[in-house]
Amino acid sequence: MNAFLQACRAAIGAAHVLTEPADTAGYLTDQRGRYTGRAVAVLRPADTAETAAIVRLCAQYRVPVVPQGGNTGLVLGSVPDQGGTAAVLSLRRLNRIRAVDPVNNTMTVEAGCVLQTVQQEAAAAARLFPLSLAAEGSCTIGGNLSTNAGGTGVLRYGNTRELCLGLEVVTAQGEVMSSLKGLRKDNTGYDLRDLFIGAEGTLGVITAAVLKLFPQPRAQVTALAALKTPAQALRLLNLAQSRCGPALTGFELMSDFCLQLVAKHFTDQRPPFAQRHAQYVLLELSDSESEEHARGIFEDVIGNALEQGIIDDAVIASSIAQSKSLWQLRENISMAQAHEGKNIKHDISVPISRIAEFIEVTDKLVQQASPACRMVTFGHLGDGNLHYNVSPPEGVADTEFIRQQHAINLVVHDSVDRFGGSISAEHGLGALKREEITRYKSPVELALMRTIKQALDPHNLMNPGKVI
Repeated sequence: MNAFLQACRAAIGAAHVLTEPADTAGYLTDQRGRYTGRAVAVLRPADTAETAAIVRLCAQYRVPVVPQGGNTGLVLGSVPDQGGTAAVLSLRRLNRIRAVDPVNNTMTVEAGCVLQTVQQEAAAAARLFPLSLAAEGSCTIGGNLSTNAGGTGVLRYGNTRELCLGLEVVTAQGEVMSSLKGLRKDNTGYDLRDLFIGAEGTLGVITAAVLKLFPQPRAQVTALAALKTPAQALRLLNLAQSRCGPALTGFELMSDFCLQLVAKHFTDQRPPFAQRHAQYVLLELSDSESEEHARGIFEDVIGNALEQGIIDDAVIASSIAQSKSLWQLRENISMAQAHEGKNIKHDISVPISRIAEFIEVTDKLVQQASPACRMVTFGHLGDGNLHYNVSPPEGVADTEFIRQQHAINLVVHDSVDRFGGSISAEHGLGALKREEITRYKSPVELALMRTIKQALDPHNLMNPGKVI
């Protein structure tokens, strides 16, 4: 192993081959602080050429590679196991914006670029990069692509896969596949780009990408609606889509308990209503004409929803500050949960038309498995993705509750499967769901995945123990 480390130091500089515990600690523990792996070293190349050189050395010395971006994942996909034989390949130094082409509506960026930086660079060119999620201040584009991240804009713009036109990838052999043309039409064989997106670093290392940009909307207007049930939320979604069309860019469902947690742990943040309601929906409209036009559309939607008895109350943000305040209610749910204590998380998707039924049926099943547990249900209702989380009952130690995790996961995921859904909507599989997915994917699908893995990574060095 000393020979491997010496070769790495020669390739990228000794300062970027980290082996001391004090230097590597932040790279080895997952975002939720529940798991810490071990690594032979953390390697920090500066560019694609250095990344390729490191991967070639890993192939030569048979050292497993764990690619890592911002390390914000929730399924143990970006941290090594406890064997101590793998090297963490940190891509944070690959953080250059290579090109912005406003006419082609594209931006070429390196994998270590922080998502928020990409958003800001797009805005500086009077363009929009619409991927938006709670971790955008620390997650990286490489990680977003590797997990096919979703976020709050999927309803209008799609997942990260839909926002990418080309990739640069270092293969398991240390070769560089460069496809950064920025073309929207290119039917010249297999779509290799989509093979690496969502693969969580198990097939190769994404080092750069061409991303789609969009014209900046002239106005964004936010509204918060209060209602009784998820079924009414679906009726509101149908109404809003019929009136707003593609201008509807956000539609987020939140239960009352979610916002009670936010109010408890962020005392300055409360729903702007005189009384509590069972459910809330946060809507966002992005308009290409004017704020007045957007507000008029929203007033029409809200007025009709009130007349039809779909919603009980609503507020349309009257300023940017109020809009941010409404979004903070949604974005701080996960942090409020963390402050409340340990919980059992599920990132699931079901057909949009069946969400209300899924919640009703599965809530009862979970309560049977763990009486008095507290449901923290929220998410991207417009694209069928729920964060269906379970907190312990009042007075039950979270460490004791976490022992029920496997049983509760089984209840939830079996229900997801019966409703024709997926046990991972946007977080990926990582190591956390690697074994569980075999319960829900067909043998044919699993065999095809293993065939691809074997073909591209025959020595199983790329993020081993993840996905498949």
